[in-house]
Parts: sequence; structure tokens; C-alpha cells
Amino acid sequence: MTDQDPLVLIPASGKILGLDLGTKTIGVAVSDAMRYSATPLETIKRTKFTQDAERLIELVAQNQAVATVLGLPLNMDGSEGPRVQSTRAFARNLSKKLDLPIVFWDERLSTSAVTRMMIEADLRRDRRAEIVDKLAASYILQGLLDRLRRG
Repeated sequence: MTDQDPLVLIPASGKILGLDLGTKTIGVAVSDAMRYSATPLETIKRTKFTQDAERLIELVAQNQAVATVLGLPLNMDGSEGPRVQSTRAFARNLSKKLDLPIVFWDERLSTSAVTRMMIEADLRRDRRAEIVDKLAASYILQGLLDRLRRG
């Protein structure tokens, strides 16, 4: 687990799972095998850590993921607040149950960018609420995929 250079830990090939960790939900996205695009997968309603981790382990297995990228909710000035600490704690706990790299990716503005896209697409508010987390996970993962392609 590192946020220094996430590229170092990610295997050269294979699917990557993207996670947007919220207080009530976890948005999940997956890359295609060629790592060109991120696709929203599902939104997990958070319960207890063990149950959340079990679902993530199932999704890793179903999608044959080789790494996970977790959005890091930095403050706008780049500093770390309580949400970052909680995200790092979640990653530490998950890494004990999941034997694959977990890297962090700056998620500043991901939810607002996704929300703006959904408003422009004229999605109803209730529909936006249903899908914003998995779309944010997809946005985070796509950022990492773009960076991997650039090298």
C-alpha cells in the first residue's frame, strides 16, 4: 500500500478495481483487460467492515482483478483530513484480507465532476443519487488508467 507512486505496485497486465469509499456506500468500478476504460460496476451499501470486505473480495475474484485503486479524499489544498485517515485505515484493514496491491489516487473533485456530468445529461436527482458512487469510482479508476498509459 503506497501513495508515493501507484504505478510501481500495479502488475503490468490484468483488470483493476476502482473504489470510491464513502461513509455510507462504496462505489466500485472495473477496468477492461486492456486497461483502456473504466466501467461502473456497483454500489455497495456499507454495513460492517467484514461484510464490506467480503463483497469486495467476491468482486475481485469475479473480475479477476490484479490490483485495487482507492480514491483518496484529500482536502482542496492537498492536506489530509479525517476522511483520508479513515480511507487509509480501511485500506490497511482490507490489505490484510486481500492479497493484491491497493494504491491510492487523488479523488478531489471526482464526485462533483461526475455530478456535473449527470446534471448535464438531465438525470433525475433520485437516479443521480443511485449511481454517483459507482460513477465516481469509475472516474477515479479512469484517471489511473490514463496515467498508466502515459507511463
